Amino acid sequence: MNKGKESSEMSELGTEMGSLIEELFPICRSITGDGVRETLSIIKQHIPITIHEVKSGTKVFDWEIPDEWNIRDAYVEDEQGNRVIDFKKSNLHVVGYSVPVDKWVTLAELQEHLHSLPDQPNAIPYVTSYYKKRWGFCIAHKDRLNLKDGKYRVVIDSTLEPGSLTYGEYIIPGETEEEVFLSTYICHPSMANNELSGPVVATFIARWLQSNPRKYTYRLVFIPETIGSLTYLSKHLDTLRKQVVVGFNLSCLGDDKAYSYKTSRYGNTMADKIARNVLSFVDPNYVKYPFLGGGSDERQYCSPGVDLPLVTLCRSKYGHYPEYHTSLDNLDFVSEKGLSGGYNLVRNCIFAIEHNKTYQGICIGEPQLGKRGLYPDVSTKTSGGSVETMMDFIAYADGTNDLLDISEIIHKPVWEIVPIAERLYDAGLIKEVKGSYHE
Repeated sequence: MNKGKESSEMSELGTEMGSLIEELFPICRSITGDGVRETLSIIKQHIPITIHEVKSGTKVFDWEIPDEWNIRDAYVEDEQGNRVIDFKKSNLHVVGYSVPVDKWVTLAELQEHLHSLPDQPNAIPYVTSYYKKRWGFCIAHKDRLNLKDGKYRVVIDSTLEPGSLTYGEYIIPGETEEEVFLSTYICHPSMANNELSGPVVATFIARWLQSNPRKYTYRLVFIPETIGSLTYLSKHLDTLRKQVVVGFNLSCLGDDKAYSYKTSRYGNTMADKIARNVLSFVDPNYVKYPFLGGGSDERQYCSPGVDLPLVTLCRSKYGHYPEYHTSLDNLDFVSEKGLSGGYNLVRNCIFAIEHNKTYQGICIGEPQLGKRGLYPDVSTKTSGGSVETMMDFIAYADGTNDLLDISEIIHKPVWEIVPIAERLYDAGLIKEVKGSYHE
């Protein structure tokens, strides 16, 4: 793991998250199977998730849960017994959901079942075929070019048979039934940023949430991408539509190259507002991606008939960094600093959710702060600077702007203006205007 300069607390947290990624990295995951179960069992050692199984053949809206896939070994061997492709060296070498095979083929026949990237000759690509039965191998293009004419034994020791889809869920109760929904996926094999940074950040966010007071209830799910979110929605749609006020899909949060988010379908939800606000202070150069153009599970959570207020949070967004869906998305691509940054992004968004309120000033005209101990009792050329943010806050606390609005107007992050709002409230200078994200 790469290391960066961080605070002591974040450094320790980054080390813990890095260790969890290293533990999970070797596991061969897919949309079903024992790799998912093993991953969830390790996460369960950190937070008390509930693990659910949904049988193959179950209808989930327009989809159906496929047969369960498991794999023990796979390789391509030349006539001298040398393994030119070996699943045990990289689980990306096998096309996901490949059916069992054990036979000799010519090089020409083998080439029909190989996948490589000519423009990234050192990378093994990640390829799947979930819903059509086939077999195949993935190989670095430089190695593909070195294959000699002759016969090759291809072996894939896998099973594809009725089983179940597995997912994890953790609900952390709050003061209200209104929910913040956090979703992340656990269906890719050994790729560090695209696959593991989301579940690892979600795990440590859950650990932080369970040890702190909460206004909202938090629902965290660890699911296979697409078929998992559809499965979860099919079981909980009415509850989610009724109770979720803000949602975040967590993906690709472990590198230290960028910050970004992908909007909801119309880009006008409270989740969009929070993501834009927090990211503008975390990284003014963050990238905002539109909902269109493919995506992750926000496609399901924001689809017509569902329309949850949800966005996807990333550092370098999936599909927008060259290491994506290749063996180059490895443990060297993520960093402890990057993971800490991804964790802080999500935590700051949650802070904004928990503390966002609308206030209205009580005084007509500017209040006298000095008699309330809120202004220096000696006026100098520079004394007003210490309360400038407070005065700016008061100017816009008119009952129409919530803290996120005021944060944007006065260019101060929510985590800096919350203590100011609390002091003004305690001094009796502002009152809270009640409201709800659902209103």
